[in-house]
Amino acid sequence: MPTMPGLVSVKTPANAPPLRVSVPDTQQQQPPRTPMKKTPSSTPSRSKPSPGRSAKKDSPGVSSSAAAVPDVDDPSLDNPDLGPFLLKLARDAIASGEGPNKALDYAIRATKSFERCCAAAAPPVPGGSDGGPVLDLAMSLHVLAAIYCSLGRFDEAVPPLERAIKLARDAIASGEGPNKALDYAIRATKSFERCCAAAAPPVPGGSDGGPVLDLAMSLHVLAAIYCSLGRFDEAVPPLERAIKVPDPARGPDHSLAAFSGHMQLGDTLSMLGQIDRSIACYEEGLKIQIQTLGETDPRVGETCRYLAEAYVQAMQFNKAEELCKKTLEIHRAHSEPASLEEAADRRLMAIICEAKGDYENALEHLVLASMAMIASGQESEVASIDVSIGNIYMSLCRFDEAVFSYQKALTVFKSSKGETHPTVASVFVRLAELYHRTGKLRESKSYCENALRIYNKPVPGTTVEEIAGGLTEISAIYESVDEPEEALKLLQKSMKLLEDKPGQQSAIAGLEARMGVMYYTLGRYEDARNAFESAVTKLRAAGEKSAFFGVVLNQMGLACVQLFKIDEAGELFEEARGILEQERGPCDQDTLGVYSNLAATYDAMGRIEDAIEILEQVLKLREEKLGTANPDFEDEKKRLAELLKEAGRSRNYKAKSLQNLIDPNARPLKKEASGKKWPGLGFKF
Repeated sequence: MPTMPGLVSVKTPANAPPLRVSVPDTQQQQPPRTPMKKTPSSTPSRSKPSPGRSAKKDSPGVSSSAAAVPDVDDPSLDNPDLGPFLLKLARDAIASGEGPNKALDYAIRATKSFERCCAAAAPPVPGGSDGGPVLDLAMSLHVLAAIYCSLGRFDEAVPPLERAIKLARDAIASGEGPNKALDYAIRATKSFERCCAAAAPPVPGGSDGGPVLDLAMSLHVLAAIYCSLGRFDEAVPPLERAIKVPDPARGPDHSLAAFSGHMQLGDTLSMLGQIDRSIACYEEGLKIQIQTLGETDPRVGETCRYLAEAYVQAMQFNKAEELCKKTLEIHRAHSEPASLEEAADRRLMAIICEAKGDYENALEHLVLASMAMIASGQESEVASIDVSIGNIYMSLCRFDEAVFSYQKALTVFKSSKGETHPTVASVFVRLAELYHRTGKLRESKSYCENALRIYNKPVPGTTVEEIAGGLTEISAIYESVDEPEEALKLLQKSMKLLEDKPGQQSAIAGLEARMGVMYYTLGRYEDARNAFESAVTKLRAAGEKSAFFGVVLNQMGLACVQLFKIDEAGELFEEARGILEQERGPCDQDTLGVYSNLAATYDAMGRIEDAIEILEQVLKLREEKLGTANPDFEDEKKRLAELLKEAGRSRNYKAKSLQNLIDPNARPLKKEASGKKWPGLGFKF
């Protein structure tokens, strides 16, 4: 998924480069392309003394400020052993009841000492804690903030805590270690929580919302660190809390905090495969952004496109098209004609149109996007669009034009990226598929082998997702030329590449489902059932309720039938029926196939009345809505007649044995045999 606009901190997969975010001492730096105007951060006014402290009279001969601030020019502060000693004195002063003012003096001196040690010594101080003076400085800042809070000086507690958050971010950016950053962030979050609990009204002179916005920011950072560690489940609770902290009605700072929280939570849920919940978070974030900025702001357009891409991933193409059109209108109103933003929108619109089978419109969008990229001198992007144009030409069976587009892109990729780059391999795969479709199997296999040579020895910088995707496409070609064993090897390799990657569980489930189909065609029914079961488990965990899930349940049921696990098969067919009726409707071919399989299963289980009821429903649908020309109609009619005759002859129905119902000479199904009836029982794959 592309970079989300306007986030304070975004999801970071475990293998991604370190999160590079920084927070200046007084104001948080605004990230690029932020769709909102401000980020929730403290302002310099927070360091102003509160009215309560200003009203205090100074002690005779000594001002209050002089008593609170030690001599920071003291050369002894350069001693690396002084900081830990002063920090211990500060803690002891609090524990012994000596007084928070004395503890504050020690804590300020300790903090200054650690700051000097951090500036002077890049490597860790011998004998220091893991991370040297950096971790000690973070601890000192937390102690200092806690003492300020104990004195009721909450506004002065905020800057040290913000510095602690900055240390957490810098620890990730420098590669120092996310575990250390996690410790900083947890401590800062707890401190902000105490400040919020102790100071319900906003601090006078502070930014609108006081420490509330800083708590939200701290929760965002904490969640981002959990994501960088691959602990996405643990990132969800902080984000769920973060979206409840700000109140968008209190101004743009609160609106941005709420927007960022919803979008970051959506990203995290997406990495967990919970697409529906993820989209719901994006929708709420977009709603908040529109309320704050209006419907035509360019930053709203960026978020609309982001949400449209999420809809594409969820295969909700109508909603994706609606949002993409809105994005295109916004960018055309705010950008120059044929801008890069408009080109990106048109490429997304082409993907949506292609998925809906509207190839002519998809081609039109791609041509316009290509013209914009050519005008901007984006040679590599033009080549990528040429590949997409080739895909459309192939779908339209305009094979000569498709070959020309692919070859043009291939020439650019070889010259600009090198002959072993994965983009070159991806074009080889497209050419292999094209030549397979035109019956030139020798050329097709040659291009497959060329692509495999690149994927087997990837150049540095190649992502595992690129390799896995390429191997999966090649496996489909091998499967179609009746080389299932080779196709299985490629799928297994692809799955192994993805198994440790966060956010890839749904993709792995899809691979396992394909492997299950191939195992089934080879007659390896136990392996097929295991593959389907693993896929179903992953899809259930992700909350999947799509038509694809229903199809996988149906396929697993067929494998169970072959293993004579008829009760399990019946449960799977029933669940598949419920999902497909909801997602596709009763007239869809996949739904009708499940009806037929369920009727055959009920027949085998002795539930003849249930089988008759389902077959009557299927025949009624065909006669009234689908027509009777389908060859399955006559078969189903004969099966129903036999069942009715048998039911009328004897109510003491004896269950048939699966051994007799399933044709022992039935040949394994091939991929293109989908929808054909099993002899003797009527099961459909």
